[in-house]
Amino acid sequence: MRGEQYLRKPVQYAFVYNKGNSWANNLLVMKALSNGLMSSRYGFSVGRRVGKAVVRNRVKRLLREILRATTLRPGWDIIFIARSSTAGVKYAELEKAVKDLLSRAGLLVESYENVSLRSD
Repeated sequence: MRGEQYLRKPVQYAFVYNKGNSWANNLLVMKALSNGLMSSRYGFSVGRRVGKAVVRNRVKRLLREILRATTLRPGWDIIFIARSSTAGVKYAELEKAVKDLLSRAGLLVESYENVSLRSD
């Protein structure tokens, strides 16, 4: 992900926290708010309850990689909040949890939407 794809300022986080809709499962809480831009921006909140710095950074790296490989609808600010059970999960389990939340929110671009039909 490039730098413009991240939520950087505390004001941006606060706006999504206060105004955004939320979805949750046993590993993550996701808050999302439409931003009116041509791209989606991401933010991660991984607190000390998840574990020490090494564990928290690993969770953030995994989330960044999952979102890098996932096609989303443009125009959304999304925050992923890791729960304490996220500490010991494997990539595939975390990926399933992220895609479940994105799918429930309607932010995941389905595979048939990626194919463009051209007429010659």
